[in-house]
Amino acid sequence: MAAIIRIQAEPFQMAAETAAMTEGRADIGALVAFTGLCRDEGGRLSALEIEHYPGMVKTEIARIAGQAESRWPLLGLTVIHRFGKISPGEEIVLILAASAHRRPAFEAAEFLMDYLKTHAPFWKREHLKDGTVGAWVEAKELDDQAAERWNQSGLSVSL
Repeated sequence: MAAIIRIQAEPFQMAAETAAMTEGRADIGALVAFTGLCRDEGGRLSALEIEHYPGMVKTEIARIAGQAESRWPLLGLTVIHRFGKISPGEEIVLILAASAHRRPAFEAAEFLMDYLKTHAPFWKREHLKDGTVGAWVEAKELDDQAAERWNQSGLSVSL
């Protein structure tokens, strides 16, 4: 099974992506979906601008998706990440992980999201409601700690 990976500016439809993964499949017993949304940061954000290096980001996500596929018995995997200006309330990222049982699907989805937050080559900048452009968003220590647990669990990963 090869993961579906898309990097796109346009919105995605979670229901359509889920249907595409599960249609005609009786072997899937669990499907975990994670959708990351743009927050308004307490009402001060008008948009989040996401930039990326096209060739590098897809290659890196494919690499880590391959690691997820080798670590868990997945029956399907989709990663969609948007770029461009995204307004509060809009979707940024979708991860779908399918397996025969729930634990592998949950763990694979969480593993991928931890990776995307810490190592995927995306850059984010805030556009504020007062018309100013904010600084580039810094990585958060909590995200780094979440990703590190995949190495501490004895399930080493090459990030």
